Amino acid sequence: MNDFATLAAVPWLWWTLAGAVGLCVGSFLNVVVHRLPRMLEQDWADQCAELRDETPPARVTYNLFTPRSGCPSCKQQLRARDNVPVLSYLLLGGRCAHCGARISVRYPVIELAAAAFAVAAAWKFGAGYQALAIAGLLWVLLALSAIDIDTQLLPDNLTLPLLWAGLIANSFGLFVPLGDALWGAVAGYLVLWAVYWAFKLLTGKEGMGYGDFKLLAALGAWLGWQMLPVIILLSSVVGAVVGIVLIVARGRDRNIPIPFGPYLAGAGALTVFFGKSLVAMYLG
Repeated sequence: MNDFATLAAVPWLWWTLAGAVGLCVGSFLNVVVHRLPRMLEQDWADQCAELRDETPPARVTYNLFTPRSGCPSCKQQLRARDNVPVLSYLLLGGRCAHCGARISVRYPVIELAAAAFAVAAAWKFGAGYQALAIAGLLWVLLALSAIDIDTQLLPDNLTLPLLWAGLIANSFGLFVPLGDALWGAVAGYLVLWAVYWAFKLLTGKEGMGYGDFKLLAALGAWLGWQMLPVIILLSSVVGAVVGIVLIVARGRDRNIPIPFGPYLAGAGALTVFFGKSLVAMYLG
């Protein structure tokens, strides 16, 4: 508590610390985005082998911490100085120090986004547990968005802990009363579940995945049921605009699915900072 009071007295120090931590977390989020889908694929393959009464193939240890990070092209392990968030990318000119292969710009973008979210949370909520919790929420939303763009998956490994974390945080009254958080989770899931089945009954097609239900439930657990209309409206409008632009500008087949998770996550992030103002503006 005294540490928070000290940081609150020197806001720029709190914001700088938040940004530095955000850069480091962003570097780890890059690992999560790259490895978690592959870890899930291995688990699914092993489960399928067991169902066929086969012995799963022997594998080297592969998780979020092992093996060490390496170049996607030459597989050479990165040195510590080659793995400094953003700075290493700039100094190396966006290329591997060993083979010269180009490194995706997404890596520094995610690191900078994680830092920006942390600073925004520190600025909006001041020095305290609220800022720490919101930074954590935004970091998970960032990872989920990147994974959904790559794979059109919203892993339960992230969405379900995020839902429980929201309920636990609000059991202490951190953002909304626990009752609002509980019904926010229930309503968030049921709303998209109902839309899913209505669309499927009318068209015979699946309009979205179950991960979207769980993500909106998690946002409801964090922000309360009152913010769900704002999240749904923002995500739907942005998703519709982006979808139309892709169809018109790039000739994208309208039957090719577009991940909805990033729009839900983006709407949730906007609602964190501007939700109450938007609701007040609408009611006014």
